[in-house]
Amino acid sequence: MEERKIIVGITHGDINGVGYEVILKAFSDPTMLDLCTPVIYGSPKVAAYHRKAMDIQTNFSIINSASEAQEGRVNIVNCTEDELKVELAKPTQEAGRAALAALEMSLKEYREGLFDVLVTAPINKHTIQSENFHFPGHTEYIEERIGNGQKALMILLKDDFRVALVTGHVPVSEISKDLTQELIMEKMTIFHRSLKQDFGIDNPRIAVFSLNPHAGDCGLIGSEEQTVIIPAMEEMIKRGVQCFGPYPADGFMGSGNYRYFDGILAMYHDQGLAPFKALAMDEGVNFTAGLPIVRTSPAHGTAYDIAGQGVASEDSFRQAIYVALDVFRNRCIEKEISAHPLRKQYYEKRDDSDKLKLDTVDEEQI
Repeated sequence: MEERKIIVGITHGDINGVGYEVILKAFSDPTMLDLCTPVIYGSPKVAAYHRKAMDIQTNFSIINSASEAQEGRVNIVNCTEDELKVELAKPTQEAGRAALAALEMSLKEYREGLFDVLVTAPINKHTIQSENFHFPGHTEYIEERIGNGQKALMILLKDDFRVALVTGHVPVSEISKDLTQELIMEKMTIFHRSLKQDFGIDNPRIAVFSLNPHAGDCGLIGSEEQTVIIPAMEEMIKRGVQCFGPYPADGFMGSGNYRYFDGILAMYHDQGLAPFKALAMDEGVNFTAGLPIVRTSPAHGTAYDIAGQGVASEDSFRQAIYVALDVFRNRCIEKEISAHPLRKQYYEKRDDSDKLKLDTVDEEQI
């Protein structure tokens, strides 16, 4: 039994988007408060504005920091002393400053040990840019601020469907030169460790995407598969990682072969996220693996096109909370188990039946 509920820090994101709507809708269900204690980093006045505008029946308490959080209540820490102007569906510099203020306050209080996991509402990556924020997104900012030198990995997931990215928020024109054997091995190592530690999979199976169409057709349509991706995979196999491919992304996803694997490693952002969001947009979750902090977010963005209309679905945000709670518990269990490991008493002989079976997945799907 847990002595207390897990405390979930939540940043309000872009105040002109659907952030407050999905947050307040998620906690309009009182059973959510049986699972965790939420602490929203944002603005009580802006929260009240959104609540009234969309007639959402969610009450909250205003506190000075997460140290004052009350169980059974939605708690809000005011992160800005300024009067904020809400302009629904519009990207504004004021909204960007408010989003950054909430994020900075949340990380400060995380370093002080005042909450357990972080769930971030969507930001506008342009308006949040400033002297203190010069990053492509949440992932890179959090990695620098509290990563303690560890590298982050973006994983999009829904249930057992997990897609990780080797390269993240980089221009398409730079993907090929950024893609190195060392980078693929680094990201696969983080992915493999996360599948074991964060999701409790003992011997995860990872499918690896090619970079070029048709996996390069033996060098006819690009050489990165032969010179970069396959050598990286061969080295990881030597290290005990079950990885398979590289598979052409289109046929692999279209045929449903992703169901045979615990995770998929895509080479670039849209290669992984386009099919993922097509299949799992409504309940998909963005999880930042590889860092000390457990951080998740909904898979959607600010959704300006529907902001203020009261029609945004809170399902993805709710799932982001569930994933954060599950990963936190899994890490606690893993930490407890590894603290006093049992001495190995026997050697378990493994065969390669799984590898033989998975190697039959059709790599020529078009």
